[in-house]
Amino acid sequence: MQKLVRITTVPLSLEKLLEGQLSFMNKHYEVIAVSAEKTRLEKYGRNNGVRTFWVEMTRAITPLKDLQSLWRLYVFLREEKPLIVHTHTPKAGIIGMLAAKLAGVPIRLHTVAGLPLLETYGFKRKLLDVVEKLTYSMATRVYPNSFELKELILQLGYATESKLKVLGEGSSNGIDTAYFDPGLYKKDGSATREKLGISKEDFIFIFIGRLVKEKGINELVRAFINLENAHPNISLLLVGPFEQDLDPLDDEVFDFIHSHQKIITTGYQKDVRPFFAIANVLAFPSYREGFPNVVMQANAMNLPAIVTNINGCNEIVREGENGIIIPVKDQNALERVMERMLTEPELCSLLAQNARKLIQKKYERKAFWEILLKEYKDLEAFHKHD
Repeated sequence: MQKLVRITTVPLSLEKLLEGQLSFMNKHYEVIAVSAEKTRLEKYGRNNGVRTFWVEMTRAITPLKDLQSLWRLYVFLREEKPLIVHTHTPKAGIIGMLAAKLAGVPIRLHTVAGLPLLETYGFKRKLLDVVEKLTYSMATRVYPNSFELKELILQLGYATESKLKVLGEGSSNGIDTAYFDPGLYKKDGSATREKLGISKEDFIFIFIGRLVKEKGINELVRAFINLENAHPNISLLLVGPFEQDLDPLDDEVFDFIHSHQKIITTGYQKDVRPFFAIANVLAFPSYREGFPNVVMQANAMNLPAIVTNINGCNEIVREGENGIIIPVKDQNALERVMERMLTEPELCSLLAQNARKLIQKKYERKAFWEILLKEYKDLEAFHKHD
């Protein structure tokens, strides 16, 4: 059986972004998962029935460590002789593609799930531009996980059209709608509401993700507070961790979150479905995304989504069909749309009715796996005839 090596910077990406995918591919290839954090990676390997190989990698810019990682991976790939190396995330991308090219791996694939560098400037931005271009130049094919991201990569001149391909309708892994099924939860969710201290009359806006500036949390919290002054029967449920050291919220907003009675935080949660089940609307005013799973998850749970006009979000959400799209960093627009959702129940209900059907049609997880497998097999056949 041919070998397929999948590389991410940290195991969390294997667990979350590619959930179930490597086990599926393991029926067709001998899959080896490569990532940092040895103990967590080995646990992932046991749980998913795949081989693992540990390489120390960090998300930061660390040239000396990166060279050591590159050498370790190069030696490993030369010994293993895989047919395909497929990387995700920027650091794993540059190290993985360079090592695979040097080791003579015939099929070298890289998935792009967003460009963090878009929010950086100056020398660091120039450096990241070079790294991105180098990664793509070493790859035989690059998969942006949305159509807008593909256009952006072309505009930035990172790669040529012939090297880029969006798989299916976008996404890196689709979504398991049997898991994200509102039918598994009681409509009233009274026990969950009670636990969180939310009144059963309240209309709940939910956000799921990291509570950081680039996710639009400053705008969301301020919009909510203004809205709550006029409509006291609402709550804001924030599900996710703070990262005040990496991308801090405004001090004022951080204080509001901890002091406002109608803003509830839960910290990081492994299973977000019970929170979706009690909510009415997803508010997701992020500045940049790849292809956000949380928007697909909310829609699959029959929640309309308010999203910003950024790639990924504006492909999952069709304006007026399963959600509403607003400009980026626009607190007033966000507040207006939140108020519409609250005061126009027929609009909210219409968007909710369409949401799940759209996701099932376009982003079902098993269908995405089949599309990716076909891509591997097509490249394999092309390689044999080459």
